[in-house]
Amino acid sequence: MNKIEIATLSHLNEFAELFDQYRVFYRQATDVEKGKSFLKERITNDESVTFLIKAEGKFVGFAQLYPLFHYKALQRQWLLSDLFVDPDFRGLGLSIALIDRCKAYCEETEACGLLLETEKTNDIGNQLYPKCGFELDQDHNYYNWWKKS
Repeated sequence: MNKIEIATLSHLNEFAELFDQYRVFYRQATDVEKGKSFLKERITNDESVTFLIKAEGKFVGFAQLYPLFHYKALQRQWLLSDLFVDPDFRGLGLSIALIDRCKAYCEETEACGLLLETEKTNDIGNQLYPKCGFELDQDHNYYNWWKKS
């Protein structure tokens, strides 16, 4: 059985390494220190909840949740913003275990559910999420607004 823990500041170094791999997967430049600073802020300010999964004595994956509120359900909803498992540990059910832990957290916090988005080109995720009970939203378009830097 793989151990899942909630990330704390004591996990920061290992978490930052995994987070950097995740960002690189999404074509971002590697920057462990900047990622570590970002994660430290999220943990310190209680702005996210992250589950880390351990295999073979080390953390090899994570799922990071951010709070939202759903206007129809009038309840908290969690955004499953980030899910990552080290490529050397894929195919072992670790992503499913992390998703199941996120679902359990919804129950624990009386949230109405999980929301996530992934790139259309993320073949792994687009196969995984329906297997885990997620439904593709055919009714909404999602838009981003980015401030000019």
